[in-house]
Amino acid sequence: MTALTARIAQGVTTLSADDWDACAGAGNPFVAHAFLAALEESSSVNGRSGWQALPIVIDGDDGRPAGIAPAYAKSHSQGEYVFDQGWADAWERAGGQYYPKLQIAAPFSPVPGPRLLLRDPALAPALIAALEAVTDQSGLSSAHATFIAPAEVPLFEAAGWLIRQGTQFHWHNDGYAGFDDFLAALSSRKRKAIRKERAAAVEGLTIRHLTGAEITAAHWDAFWVFYQDTGARKWGRPYLTRRFFDLLGEAMADRILLIFAERDGVPIAGALNLIGDDTLYGRYWGSTEEVPFLHFELCYYQAIDAAIARGLKTVEAGAQGEHKLARGYAPVATYSAHYIPDAGFRRAIADYLEREREAVAADRDCLQELTPFRRGDPQPG
Repeated sequence: MTALTARIAQGVTTLSADDWDACAGAGNPFVAHAFLAALEESSSVNGRSGWQALPIVIDGDDGRPAGIAPAYAKSHSQGEYVFDQGWADAWERAGGQYYPKLQIAAPFSPVPGPRLLLRDPALAPALIAALEAVTDQSGLSSAHATFIAPAEVPLFEAAGWLIRQGTQFHWHNDGYAGFDDFLAALSSRKRKAIRKERAAAVEGLTIRHLTGAEITAAHWDAFWVFYQDTGARKWGRPYLTRRFFDLLGEAMADRILLIFAERDGVPIAGALNLIGDDTLYGRYWGSTEEVPFLHFELCYYQAIDAAIARGLKTVEAGAQGEHKLARGYAPVATYSAHYIPDAGFRRAIADYLEREREAVAADRDCLQELTPFRRGDPQPG
C-alpha cells in the first residue's frame, strides 16, 4: 500500500471550492466550502475568536484533496453545543492543559453531518489516523468530532474513539401533502392547540418566505438586529459578524430561506434556514417585538410548511428544546466522537460516557412517549 501523507492547510480559504466540495458533497450546506469560507472571511473564526481553522487534508494520486477534515484548534469550548467544560476542569485540576484542543466541526452549528469529507471513502481510517497524529504530535489533550453523521460512528468506533450521544428534536415528513395532513396525524387536543397557536401568532402580521435573489441587503440588516438580540441573551456575545451574513447571501443565496414576520411592511421577527438535499436546517431567529407563539410559528410551523412544499424529508430546528415535542418534532440521537490520548483520562471519560449514554437513551425513550401523534400510529424517526 502506498504511504499516505496528511497535511495541515492554513484555513478553508487556502483550498479551492471545487476541491473542497468534491470531498464534502452537496447534501449538507454546513460543510460546504462557501459556508466555512464565509466564517473565515468574515472573521467569525480565526483572529481572536478562539477558533483557528486548520483543515487536515490527504491528497489523492492526482494531487487533489481526496479526504478533508474541517478541523479547528480551539482555545475554549464555546459554540460547540457538546459540552466538555467538566472534562476540561477535571484535566486541569489534575495538572494538565486541556486547551488548545482539536475540534472537527462546523463552527457554531449543532447540525449532524459528515466530518470526514471523502472523495475516496477508503481513506476514512487514514483521515482519522491523521487527526490522531496531529493531536499527538502537537501535544494536545484531545480531539473532538462533534455532530458526526450516524454513518461515521462505526468508523470512529473502529479507531477506538469514544462515542458520546445527545438528543435533538427533528420533524419528519411522512409524505404529507400539506400542513393539515400533518395535523391529522396528531391527537385531537394537540391539533387544536397548534391551530390556536398559529392563529394567535400571525394576527395582524404578514409572513414572507425569501430565498435567492429575493434577499437584499436590507433584509440582512433587519435579520442582523434579530440575531444580535437573541445572541446577546443566549451567549453574551453573538458568534457571527455582520459581514458573515452578506458573504453567506452572496455565496449560498439559493440555499437560504429567510422567513420574516412583518407588521405594516416592517420586519419584526425573522428565522434563518439553510436548505439541504433532503433537510431544512433552522439556525437563527430573533425579534424586536414580543408576540406570543411567534417563535414557534416562524421556527417550527413555517419550517414544516416550507419542507412540505419542497418535498424535504426532515426539519432540523437546532439544539435542545423539549418544547418542540408538542409541535411534532420527535427526539433523535446525535453523536460525537472523542480521542483522548492519556490512558487514565480516557478511562475516566469512558466510564462517564457509559453512564451518560444509558441516561440519555432512557430519557429519549421517555420523550418519545410525549410526542403529540395519535397512539397506535407509526411514530416519526
